[in-house]
Amino acid sequence: MTNIPPPAEELRILDHELRQLDARRAQLLARRSWLLGVLRSAEAPAPAWGPARASAQTPAIWAAPAPHPRRPEATAPGVQNVLLVLGGVLLTVAAIAFTLVSWGHLGIAGRAAVLGAVTFAALAAPVPLLKRGLRSTAESVAGLGLVLTVLDAYALHEVALPEVDGTGYAAAASALLAVLWAAYGRSLGALRLPLPAAMATAQLPLLLWVVAVDAGHHTITAALLVTAAFDTVVALSVPVRSVRAVATVGAYGTGAWGVLAAGWLSWEATGPSAATRAAALLALAAAIALGAAWRAPAAQAASGLSLTGGLITVAAAGGVLRSVLPDAWTVPGHLLCGVALLAVRGTWLPGSVRHGLRWSSAGVQALAVAWALPLVTVVLVGPVGWAENVWSGAPSDARDAVTVSTPWPSNTETAPLVLAAVAAVLVLTFRGGPHRSVALSGALGLAWAAVLALPATLEIPYLAALLMLGVTTAATLTAATYSRHAHPTDDGPTSPAEPPTSAAAQTSTRPSPITLTALGLALLTSLHLVVLSLAAEAATLAVLGSLTAPFAAVAVWQKHEIRAVSAAASLAYATALACATGASLDWQPHHIALLVLLVPATAALLAARLKDSTSTLSVEITGAVAALLAIGLAAMEPPVLALVLALCGVIAAGTAVRPDRRQVGYAAAALFVLATWVRLASWEVGSPEAYTLPVTVPALVVGFVRRRRDPGTSSWTAYGPGLSVTLLPSLLAAWGDLDWPRPLLLGSAALLVTLVGARQRLQALLVLGGGTLALVALHELAPYIAQAMGAVPRWVPPALAGLLLLALGATYEQRLRDARRVRDVLGRMH
Repeated sequence: MTNIPPPAEELRILDHELRQLDARRAQLLARRSWLLGVLRSAEAPAPAWGPARASAQTPAIWAAPAPHPRRPEATAPGVQNVLLVLGGVLLTVAAIAFTLVSWGHLGIAGRAAVLGAVTFAALAAPVPLLKRGLRSTAESVAGLGLVLTVLDAYALHEVALPEVDGTGYAAAASALLAVLWAAYGRSLGALRLPLPAAMATAQLPLLLWVVAVDAGHHTITAALLVTAAFDTVVALSVPVRSVRAVATVGAYGTGAWGVLAAGWLSWEATGPSAATRAAALLALAAAIALGAAWRAPAAQAASGLSLTGGLITVAAAGGVLRSVLPDAWTVPGHLLCGVALLAVRGTWLPGSVRHGLRWSSAGVQALAVAWALPLVTVVLVGPVGWAENVWSGAPSDARDAVTVSTPWPSNTETAPLVLAAVAAVLVLTFRGGPHRSVALSGALGLAWAAVLALPATLEIPYLAALLMLGVTTAATLTAATYSRHAHPTDDGPTSPAEPPTSAAAQTSTRPSPITLTALGLALLTSLHLVVLSLAAEAATLAVLGSLTAPFAAVAVWQKHEIRAVSAAASLAYATALACATGASLDWQPHHIALLVLLVPATAALLAARLKDSTSTLSVEITGAVAALLAIGLAAMEPPVLALVLALCGVIAAGTAVRPDRRQVGYAAAALFVLATWVRLASWEVGSPEAYTLPVTVPALVVGFVRRRRDPGTSSWTAYGPGLSVTLLPSLLAAWGDLDWPRPLLLGSAALLVTLVGARQRLQALLVLGGGTLALVALHELAPYIAQAMGAVPRWVPPALAGLLLLALGATYEQRLRDARRVRDVLGRMH
């Protein structure tokens, strides 16, 4: 009889055979396709001539690549331009070499004849070339002619006018060459080179002339700006594109150098006279920029030019004010000039110009605020140094209070005025429009920064500074409370069939930027006030108490989103007040921990009364953090730590009573267990059952209740964790225990668990109890087993292992033989 293998083994064999059949079928189909291709190529008509006939009889495996025509690597116009440019360069080099080296071998008549003839020929040659249509060649020859005119001017100075100053002669020669090249380019309109070359040469005459007459820095700067003005006029009026491009580059280049030079002169001015002259130069540069912005065809270029002109105007006017005002008033003076630019709003100026001037005013205001920020940073960060000198004594004034760890910046006495001025500009500028709320938020922040820096700037007394900051905190908190925080959004019905909902359902509220800004400033001011109050004990207690109350009042009275933040802040300051009170009474940290526990208890009571989920969550998180702080304070005293953990467990258990906080019950159980363990450790109890039984008993009770409510609950889920907590540690302890009480008690308990599991048919109890009972029995029999193993010969264990391996090998061979029989039977099947 055929031995049929198990179903799983037979299925594996069948799958293997089917895979082999599929592979063989694919191989045969591929061979069939190739044979069909060979037959079709043999039946095709043979070509008439030999090589093609031979190639047709031989089936090709790889198709020959199609030939690609060669394409030239360079275009004809490109080659032409390279040749012409190279020829012009070589001729120019030859002319320069002739003028500089071979000039002395000829007489005066020969020199004049050679240069005149060559220059005339080079300038006249483009005429016939243009008539023949050789424009590129004409451009090259014309360029050579322009270079020869420069050499003619140089030769004239060296031969006929050697006593004339070189710089002055260069100024006159460049002006004359610019005029001649421009006339030459206008007469031959088809040439593109002469007019841009004339424009480029026109940048030199005025600057070279002022250098030749040994003019001062103001005159040289004026020459640069006048040249920039000339370039601007040409760039805006001449229709030739190449000339406009050269003029634009010249205008930006000379204008930039002129503005930088004028700005440097204004900064270095030591009196009103020098500052006024520098301001006149800057005013000229601003007029050029604004005039170009007025006539610029592109709106983007106009905005950029007007922005630059506005900034230059502010620098000019501010430089004059700086020369007559103290150093601390330099930035306010420039800010006043920048704010004055806003007067262009609503004027007859073009819109792009007004837009650029407004941006220049905004830039000046932003720079002024950036100048004032270091002072605000010092005021905010400086008092952090009191953390290392807590209650070391109240300083004399507000400036000493904020400079405990950082120096006071010089010449910043007007920073609060700058911040307040920018805030006022924001309020007056954005009286309406879509950006009004954001602008008002920025103004509120700037005004807050001004008030924050004012006490230290005026050096008012320390207590007065604390009072002023407390009033600021109350004011910002009031602004956050009573500001218009609701933004109604009406979405309407979701479909035509649905009726419109009520107004209350359609309106959703969210905090406005003003509300969020005011709330954030209130928190930041309160933190600054707390850090600043660390200098004196009475100030710390008074500040913490006065901050806890207003935030708590806001949390009670308000109904929108700031309740969550204010409630958390109130609880946080209450925690700090508890710590400060305990330190003031010279309590130990573990005693202060008991006082801090009042905060999480209060938080738990408040969370049960709040209806807002966000506020409830923030209060609970703050209370949990306070509880962790209490645990940390009591960590060094185990008995008090056990008490703190137990009280935290009570608070958590009270929270778990609420239906939506049932999960907190696990945390309460963990806290109770930890409290028990800490108490046992403080009593120096070393028995593991003392630590595990307080966990096992409640866990088994919970598991029993759960199975009563849900009979489908697994015994492993209900009783497994509770039994494992005690049985496993006790079993480990029993294996290392040489006495008999622990194994006896553990074995009795395991026997009881096994019997209960057998009666109730619970798998977890049977496995855990029976396994523990077996291991305890093995532990008790271990000495006797070891004694018996000592009496057994040493060859018995290897022999038993060999027999086991032989049995496994025989079984494996039998399985392989059954598999081969099944394969043979399947092979004989049709």
